[in-house]
Amino acid sequence: MTDRYSAYSKFRIESPTERVLKITFDNPETYNSIDEEAHTQITDIWRDVDRDPDINTVIVTGTGKAFSSGGDFDFIEKMTGNHQVTMKTWKEAKDLVYNIINCNKVIISAINGPAAGAGLVVGILADISIAGKSARIVDGHPRLGVAAGDVAAIIWPLLCGMAKAKYHLLTGRPVSGEEAERLGLVSMCVDDSELQETALSIATDLAAGSQSALRWTKYSLNNWLRSAGPIFDTSTALEMLGFMGEDALEGVRSHKEKREPEFNKDCPV
Repeated sequence: MTDRYSAYSKFRIESPTERVLKITFDNPETYNSIDEEAHTQITDIWRDVDRDPDINTVIVTGTGKAFSSGGDFDFIEKMTGNHQVTMKTWKEAKDLVYNIINCNKVIISAINGPAAGAGLVVGILADISIAGKSARIVDGHPRLGVAAGDVAAIIWPLLCGMAKAKYHLLTGRPVSGEEAERLGLVSMCVDDSELQETALSIATDLAAGSQSALRWTKYSLNNWLRSAGPIFDTSTALEMLGFMGEDALEGVRSHKEKREPEFNKDCPV
């Protein structure tokens, strides 16, 4: 690859075929969790993809058994009670979503295994999302003691309806690949053995298509998401506000200690 992507050391970046870029979450030891540096990189890379004249379509996937388990707990723990780190993360969380929405290239996600947090932002916000049958899509923010942020409020109700969105976002119940397809949360579900081949086939076909037609279609459709911008901005702000409270500290502790959290049952809001 060109020097354009040399700064993105947290991911494996390659071109499997002409005019197709493949970005792979590549930290399989922790199910492709995202640390602070990776969070910055996955936010910024879409600006470079947008400006890359040699790329028409993008595939995003994960190494090993997971797509991405989301933010790692050291990163999350660093955020809790830390205003400066939380504000930096808030800006990146907003930029990540808007950078993907505004990227002029068609993005295809190949969701293998668990997908959560910032990784799920890319997976579910992709223009075409393909889940393997082993996919497990989950938004675990309330289990962590913070409001469902990231991409939840801007995209879940549009994809699967408000009733299902509330059920899964409030309960944190995971969605399998097949169920995600049934709900309309992803474009399609395929056998795990066919996932990468299917994503590459679609990416190759689209890379050879009329780029003006495809990019203008994406731009127009994404106005549905842009119109929900105020809803999204509120959700991310409330998520970050939660990281300043005791419930977030308890959420991190309970995850590390592999037990159920004991949250404060009283809430003034």
